[in-house]
Amino acid sequence: MNLSLKKTWNYYRDIRLNNLTSPKYRHMLLLLYWPFFGVLFWIMESQWPIIWEMITGKTLVYAPVYCWIDAYIPFCEWFVIPYYFWFAFLVGMGVYGVLFDIRAMRHFMWFIILSYSITAVIYFVWPNMQEFRGELDTVTRSNWMIDIVRRLYSYDTNTNVCPSIHVLGSLAVCFAGLHSETLKGWGWKVFFIVSTVLISMSTVFLNQHSILDVFAALGVGAVCYVLVFLVICREKKDVSAIA
Repeated sequence: MNLSLKKTWNYYRDIRLNNLTSPKYRHMLLLLYWPFFGVLFWIMESQWPIIWEMITGKTLVYAPVYCWIDAYIPFCEWFVIPYYFWFAFLVGMGVYGVLFDIRAMRHFMWFIILSYSITAVIYFVWPNMQEFRGELDTVTRSNWMIDIVRRLYSYDTNTNVCPSIHVLGSLAVCFAGLHSETLKGWGWKVFFIVSTVLISMSTVFLNQHSILDVFAALGVGAVCYVLVFLVICREKKDVSAIA
């Protein structure tokens, strides 16, 4: 076992439920947001229309999101690669932060908590959707990427799209990476920026989102950046990398 992994193992091996609230391990509690948001998103996607109808007696109406720029963005199945890479992008930063860079993990999770919570409120107050998926029916070519996109459409609904969670999650990883004390090389900075740009582009080139969803996510992301890096985590100078 190399030195960094040994130090990490020694750090985390004594975690107990009764000491998770201690300053040493308090950052681990931030991970509890993931199951909370999973339940919240399930309610938004499948239960909120039912609840809305029970409360108001009316069918929940989703506002379509559209911008004239959307008409000039062609469908491109190649973007399914960065679209799905998003999952590894998020998990990778979360695991790396827990193991090697607590400061980056806190930046990442606080950005996720704030931006996803703001987005959830928007989805509840202003239910929205996009109506671009019919464009895939006009595509005559056939390949494995188009097959993946069709399967994506079958389980990922076209509701609750603005702001884009895909874009916000990518920004969370990018900002945490750019501020990381252990991932300092220019190669890493280029990786984080290029990955975030490609993932954001994939949301519109796969007809999953309107360009407005991306702009809205950038707006929410700008607010969360200020809150996380200039307010919440500004005074936490004592938090350093494990290795």
